[in-house]
Amino acid sequence: MKKEMFFTSESVTEGHPDKLCDQIADSILDAILKEDRAARVACEVAATTGLVLVIGEITTGCYVDIASIVRKKVEEIGYTRAKYGFDSETCAVLTSINEQSPDIALGVNEALETKGTGSHQLGAGDQGMVFGFACDETEELMPLPIQLAHKLARQLAHVRKSGEIPYLRPDGKTQVTVCYQDGVPAYVDTVVVSAQHSPEAEQSRIRNDIIEKVVREIIPEKLLHEGTKYFINPTGRFVTGGPQGDSGMTGRKIIIDTYGGYARHGGGSFSGKDPTKMDRSAAYAARHAAKNIVAAGLAKKCELQVAYAIGVAHPVSLCVDTFGTGKVTDERLLELIKKHFDLSPLGIIGRFDLMRPIYAQLAAYGHFGRSELDLPWEKTEEAKLLMKDA
Repeated sequence: MKKEMFFTSESVTEGHPDKLCDQIADSILDAILKEDRAARVACEVAATTGLVLVIGEITTGCYVDIASIVRKKVEEIGYTRAKYGFDSETCAVLTSINEQSPDIALGVNEALETKGTGSHQLGAGDQGMVFGFACDETEELMPLPIQLAHKLARQLAHVRKSGEIPYLRPDGKTQVTVCYQDGVPAYVDTVVVSAQHSPEAEQSRIRNDIIEKVVREIIPEKLLHEGTKYFINPTGRFVTGGPQGDSGMTGRKIIIDTYGGYARHGGGSFSGKDPTKMDRSAAYAARHAAKNIVAAGLAKKCELQVAYAIGVAHPVSLCVDTFGTGKVTDERLLELIKKHFDLSPLGIIGRFDLMRPIYAQLAAYGHFGRSELDLPWEKTEEAKLLMKDA
């Protein structure tokens, strides 16, 4: 008898209040990096009914109009009328911005290893650990539950913006439960979709439209079966949404941003942080290394932990786990990672050209497995070398 396991991941649309804040924070980061590649940005955003608050530490020689950036992003997402609970033209925008602490800058500007040597290395922007992960469940080498949840959320936004389902509004959530048999995805057991809608939309119509135009457009027929359960707006009504329905903040959807809970997480969020913050850049580098190992056929699953000390360039520890799926030992994979991947801040930033405005596009629907975007950490250019070297 096959061993069964049920695993669930969720995603949210760009109109979810937390994701609204993530996108605003990364839009501010992009605007600054467009003008100043040496900027230091740690930007946080909170939103509630009629208000967006931007706080943080930003050190830059350029000027950007934060209020205009906020309003433009809110408008792009679709909050353009007061009846939606939030309006890009009339919401208040408050800012409280300071410069990066000079104590932190001491360690970031020059790493401990190179002080007084004449050479130069950036130090890690903080202590902490990150995880990178890949598996062979999908073409993108991502876990199936989070990939399906993201695609459902994007389809929900698409049918809203295209007018295919005209009564939808920007806020929304998706959730997918996959049944694994002997560790392999077998079928989708449960689909949950909550979509903000206009008051006049009837529940029966919402359910039919979302199953036909969202769920069945995204989830392959072979993964659905007669026992698949659908929960579409299970409360029966979702009119009040966005920042009016629930306050939003940056960094509250870190599991959605990564692997849907399928892999471990270091705890640090991404949005609003420039690449000297290892929470962001090292998580991208760890994903890149893990993905290349799986792409090389050296493991079916690979998780890499990387840990840093503030002001120190090189990781203080590395840990590889292939969950018993490795074609070579985890110790050998660790040697290969050290040889082929520079995990110092300067090495990561240089390899991926991270000091450029690419981040707002990542702030909804995940930072990994985005095949529609040309993301350098998603490339598998090292796979052949790893295979040969192994």
